[in-house]
Amino acid sequence: MTVAMNSEYHDNFQSVQAVAGKKLDRSVQKSLFDRLDWVQQLHEYCVSDHQPILANSSENGAQAWMYLMKTGLGRYEGLANWYNFTFRPVFTGTFDEVTKLALLAKIASDLRKTSHHIEIYPVPEEDQSASLTERAFEQAGWVVFKSKADDNHILNVKGQTFDKYWAERPGQLRNTVRRKAKKNIVTTRIETQFSDEHWNDYLHVYENSWKPEEGSPEFLKSLAQREAEAGCLRLGLAYIDGQPVAAQFWTVENGEALIHKLAHIEDATKSSPGTLLTVAMFQHAIDVDRVNLVDFGTGNDPYKRDWMEMSRPRYRLEMFWPNNPLSWLPILKHYASGLVGRRSSL
Repeated sequence: MTVAMNSEYHDNFQSVQAVAGKKLDRSVQKSLFDRLDWVQQLHEYCVSDHQPILANSSENGAQAWMYLMKTGLGRYEGLANWYNFTFRPVFTGTFDEVTKLALLAKIASDLRKTSHHIEIYPVPEEDQSASLTERAFEQAGWVVFKSKADDNHILNVKGQTFDKYWAERPGQLRNTVRRKAKKNIVTTRIETQFSDEHWNDYLHVYENSWKPEEGSPEFLKSLAQREAEAGCLRLGLAYIDGQPVAAQFWTVENGEALIHKLAHIEDATKSSPGTLLTVAMFQHAIDVDRVNLVDFGTGNDPYKRDWMEMSRPRYRLEMFWPNNPLSWLPILKHYASGLVGRRSSL
């Protein structure tokens, strides 16, 4: 028996929980950024001034979700920010690609009633999320523009040991580590449990580093506590004479290590505490946690190339509903910029 496809959107997380049950929890959603608790905490601590628009469609027990937020009159964006490595539609249940497309197209069709402009990023493509979303919205009549938003740098461990991995790093990096480690000035530790003492050490480093002011320390603390409870926290700390001088916030789960944050105090740079701590973190992830992949998030910082071996694109999708006059000028501008780009390459 075929069940009719249903769709709705929610403006609060309690009603989403009632509909989804545990299907958006850690036990089902393998990616941190796909889970309801991630989005709920992100909204609470980072974007609480924007109304959540949590769109859902379902058929025969399969569900599709898009976590959005209202940013203006008829304007929605993905409920995400710089803490996200990815943003994409989330699916639960048993389905094939045809069902996925139909569920997402139903959401896209219903969003036409309340929005004329939707923008989401950073959308991955290695799982076809970007192309699937583009096709679904075009099928529902939206005009979609896809552009590259960023790069995601990763290491595929491929079962190798840390020693093998390290032997293939650039010679200058290995020489720096050899020289600095010999001096025994820097000590490192990796914590898997949350404590206020170690978290305060992390905050001390970050606040005294070259990094800009943290967007939401409360969000990161909540994330660290939650991931520690799940056994996924890896908080790396480096010290000189008992004082914290470098810190890194990783999570490890389902064979993947995610590097969320790293910083060091500028005055300690000559001892390379950040580099020595990175070595310790990679060694732990590869030889102890035995991960399959290390993910350095987004951004093209040059130093990432010393540690990573490949990059993946992250896309921005802008969807315009063409029957709304407010969409006409932005659509024309996008087409015009595309024509200028093509001409300049001739």
